Amino acid sequence: MRTTIHEVARAAGVSIATVSRALNGTGRIAKATRSRVLRAAQDLGYQPNDLARSLLAKSTQTIAVIVPDITNPFFPELIKGIEQVACARGHLVLLSDSADDQIRLWQDLAALRRKQVDGIIFAGARLSPDRIAAVTAGLPVVTVDRETQLATASVVQSDHRAGARLATEHLISLGHHRIAHLAGPDGLTVTAARLAGYRQALAAAGIPEEDDLVVPGGFLEEDGFRAARELLARGTGCTAVFAANDLSAIGALAAVEEAGLRVPADISVIGFDDIHLAGYIRPRLSTVRQDVVRLGARAAEVLIDHLLAEGPSRLVQETIAVDLVVRESTGPAPRMVRIPAPPTAVTPEGGAARA
Repeated sequence: MRTTIHEVARAAGVSIATVSRALNGTGRIAKATRSRVLRAAQDLGYQPNDLARSLLAKSTQTIAVIVPDITNPFFPELIKGIEQVACARGHLVLLSDSADDQIRLWQDLAALRRKQVDGIIFAGARLSPDRIAAVTAGLPVVTVDRETQLATASVVQSDHRAGARLATEHLISLGHHRIAHLAGPDGLTVTAARLAGYRQALAAAGIPEEDDLVVPGGFLEEDGFRAARELLARGTGCTAVFAANDLSAIGALAAVEEAGLRVPADISVIGFDDIHLAGYIRPRLSTVRQDVVRLGARAAEVLIDHLLAEGPSRLVQETIAVDLVVRESTGPAPRMVRIPAPPTAVTPEGGAARA
């Protein structure tokens, strides 16, 4: 049977109000009295009723985190940073992996509102600002690594444009002039920012931009594989590839190998994120490092500061710097450009056909 606060008060010989102050660390109370209350609570096995406390405080001490794909190594690192800060500041994290499914995302958000979460961190959510505003209904919101048109949300993001410039400038410094970009998913601000940084670096170096060298892709290995395969089939003679992120860069490495080319002797490949695997694949991947744990930690700090503010708090627009990491997948531009044959596909009958 659950021990009540009344039993703790009787055992300690004090009032219920004194027990409440002692357990919550609030109000003026003698040190000896506090110790007597805490000892009585421990001896009786008293556990506070968090639901009742939440109703009184109008806070559940929980924050929700919405991610599009937990299998992408970027997001566990982000959640790690959020968890570190949330735990240290007495908050529980509830996670929703929407898998980029709009209907499920909407349902999860409605469920989180019923759970009375105190605030929400969006990482990669694709809902329109109007729909986010409708479902959050005044809750503090922080978006991570995505700009938003939501007027009531703070934003914490990496400097994607500067990172794309770093990646492209690195390839240019190695003598590459035919540099391809495997772009991220359509409609994301991060995709547009990285494409803009790529274009800025080319323009600054006086290298003409060519439409054939920009291929729509995505953030998964299969996206990078398909985009790189399409790029090689075009016969553009590119000598370097800047991929949308590390996972798509890993897919591109597989497509280059399939075409019988070597990295970096024939084609250099660079990614973005510096996920854990980037330093272990072969060749080890050159990339742009986001401090993803710090990104998550800062998002949690901003959200909890909003929660603790008395009255409306000032929204935050914060950009975190990125760094270039040079490994084995980038090298000097080759003197002779090898144009691979179109990739071979297997027909349903088992024969070979040109793709």
